[in-house]
Amino acid sequence: AWSRPSPRRLRRLGRPHSCGGAGRRGGFWRRRALEAGIDLRQVRGTGPAGRVSHDDLDAFLNAPPEDAAPAPAGRVARTGVEEIKVIGLRRRIAQRMADAKRRVAHFSYVEEVDVTAVEELRAALNQRHGTSRPKLTLIPFLVQALVRALPDFPQMNAHYDDEAEVIHRHAGIHVGIATQTPSGLMVPVLRHAETRDVWNAAAEVRRLAEAARNGLAARDELSGSTITITSLGALGGIVTTPVINRPEVAIIGVNKQVMRPVWRDGAFVPRLTMNLSASFDHRVVDGYDAALFVQALKGLLETPATLFMEA
Repeated sequence: AWSRPSPRRLRRLGRPHSCGGAGRRGGFWRRRALEAGIDLRQVRGTGPAGRVSHDDLDAFLNAPPEDAAPAPAGRVARTGVEEIKVIGLRRRIAQRMADAKRRVAHFSYVEEVDVTAVEELRAALNQRHGTSRPKLTLIPFLVQALVRALPDFPQMNAHYDDEAEVIHRHAGIHVGIATQTPSGLMVPVLRHAETRDVWNAAAEVRRLAEAARNGLAARDELSGSTITITSLGALGGIVTTPVINRPEVAIIGVNKQVMRPVWRDGAFVPRLTMNLSASFDHRVVDGYDAALFVQALKGLLETPATLFMEA
C-alpha cells in the first residue's frame, strides 16, 4: 500500500542539478518516484504524450492526501472587536478591587470542612417546615458560626483605616453577603447578625440578595459590613482566594461541596466535604490567629448542634 512520503524525505530526495537527456531525465523521475513510493501511473503528466515532468511530480507530492479532512464548511474567521466603556457600577467595582489589592496585604487560608451533619440538618429542617418558613441554605448556618466565633477573635470583625493607622473593632456583627447581579458584584449587608436566628438570617439574606439583583437595595443596605461571606454556590470550585472588602480585614469564601471517602474508625466512609477559603489583611491579622479562627468555624459547622447552644 502506498503512503505519501514525509516532507523531510522529500527534501532529502531534492531536485537534480541538471536534467541531462530525455532518457536520463525519465530515469531520474522513475528513480525518484520509486524512492518516494509513488506509482507513476497515478501522476497526471502534462508533457508531450502525457509525459510526467518535474512540475507534475512536485504537484503530486505537494497535493493533500485524499483522505485529509476537508475544511469545515461555513466557518468564517472572526475579526470584530467590541469596545465596552467601563462606567457606572462596573467602574466603581473595578476601582474598589484594584484599591483593595494594592493597599491590603492579602493572605489566604484554606480548610476542609465535613459538612455532612449540617447539610443533613439543613435538609431535614427544610423538609419539615416546607414553605411555612424561609428555605435554608448553608449561608445562614455560616452566619451563626461567625456569630459564635467572632467574640473570641474580635480582630476579625474590624475595619482598618490605613491612612490614620487605626483599627476599629466592632461589637455588632454586620455580615456582607457578596451577591452577583446583572450590573456586577454587590455586597448587601445583614445587619446585627448576633440578634438573628437561622430562620431570620435566611429570610433577610434572601431579601437583600433579591433587592440587590433587582436594583432595589437602598444605599445603607450596601455599606457598613464588618466581615463578608462570598459564595459561588455549585460553581465554587475547590479553592478560591477572595479579595477583601476593604476596609474590612477578613472575608470567608464558600466552595462547592464534594462527596469524598474519609478514613474513620478503620474504614473509609462517604462524607460530604467543602473547603472554606478565607482571606485576611496581614497588617492586622496574624496567620496563627487566622488559622485558629477558621478552625473554630470548622468545628462549629461540623457539630451544628453547637450553633444553637446558649453561651
